Amino acid sequence: MRSTPPNRSSLHRGWRRLGTAVAATAALVFAGFGTAVQADAVATATGKVTYVATPCATPKHTGDLTCKSYRVTGGLTAFQKQQAAKTGITPKAADASTPSGYSPTNLRSAYGLTSAAASNGSGETIAIVDAYNDPNAESDLATYRSYYGLSACTTANGCFKKVSQTGSTTSLPSSDAGWSEEISLDLDMASAICPLCNITLVEATSASYANLGTAENEAVALGAKFVSNSYGGSESSSQTSYDTSYYKHAGVAITVSAGDSGYGAEYPATSQYVTAVGGTKLSTSSTTRGWTESVWRTSSSEGTGSGCSSYDAKPSWQTDTGCTKRMESDVSAVADPATGVSVYDSYGVTAGWYTFGGTSVSAPIIAGVYALAGTPASGTYPAQYPYDYAGTSSLNDVTSGYNGSCSTAYFCTAETGYDGPTGWGTPEGISAFAN
Repeated sequence: MRSTPPNRSSLHRGWRRLGTAVAATAALVFAGFGTAVQADAVATATGKVTYVATPCATPKHTGDLTCKSYRVTGGLTAFQKQQAAKTGITPKAADASTPSGYSPTNLRSAYGLTSAAASNGSGETIAIVDAYNDPNAESDLATYRSYYGLSACTTANGCFKKVSQTGSTTSLPSSDAGWSEEISLDLDMASAICPLCNITLVEATSASYANLGTAENEAVALGAKFVSNSYGGSESSSQTSYDTSYYKHAGVAITVSAGDSGYGAEYPATSQYVTAVGGTKLSTSSTTRGWTESVWRTSSSEGTGSGCSSYDAKPSWQTDTGCTKRMESDVSAVADPATGVSVYDSYGVTAGWYTFGGTSVSAPIIAGVYALAGTPASGTYPAQYPYDYAGTSSLNDVTSGYNGSCSTAYFCTAETGYDGPTGWGTPEGISAFAN
């Protein structure tokens, strides 16, 4: 179905060695870290892209929220195939010394952001909210930015700040290797999209709603107008109170991962006050755009989340007719580990380059796009902005793929116009994310 987009003016108001033989463009399968390799992984020309869920995807305590990321452990990623096709050179075995995922240049090209990233974002602050402490966050970010030719973002030059959920720069949470992977992913993606932006990392004491929510509020109190959240959990009747306590910040663009478990709504992605960000498979193509996307789905229990909330009210600017409450998602970006992004991480793993996927990738990407588009209008909830441009060239409509089985087709299947897995689509420039 295609929902009719709301009136613009009213809205503005209101992701060792296994060895292997290779053929012309392809290579070898490489193994990495972790224990259980994803069994139902995406096939490539030479085998499978394999990966493991990041450790923070498993809750430490009952009721904890989980991160939404996967780390690639083997196979030939989309980036490696792309490079092999260009050079005719077989990719090297992955040894963490060389990036094997999409770069900032790739991502900006895919989403029409090259020009904006070169000139926009100065003076804006993107906040990253995660649990626990990454003791190497700043140095790992420096390695990523230096490798890709991005300007330095450090505490010393005022670009980078790391605080606890209470704003302390010295009394930080206990360190955690799994959440450190997530933190590196989030920081690198924000940098990739908006290299001129400042970044504030707010570290919650734990992954509970109360602590992550407190960190959310601290991010806003510190002045961030763009806040990325790469975590989530099952919906509950308590979520509407969490909405009011933690996520209701008018004039702030808050992005949230839609989830990595396939069809099914998650919170806080279904908060009516946030932008719910779905995930896609991103590949090069012969089209004018040079890229193509489809819904990210690996198995019946793995892929981008989507769904109709059981609790949150439908915001006035969301007009699909099959869901009487809040519908997830709003927009989307790359998340498939097989078409994943490069990240540098050193805490709890062999220091080096890894490829990540999951909707933990897409949420900070979209936060970066909002930042490139400029400060949100006071009193507005920026989740509504893309709806103003629904069906226009400012968004890449994703029309193929699905993330599960559902009784209402667009809840889980990509269609022309709005659908649950990808929302109104992916960015094509910054227009759809401006107030």
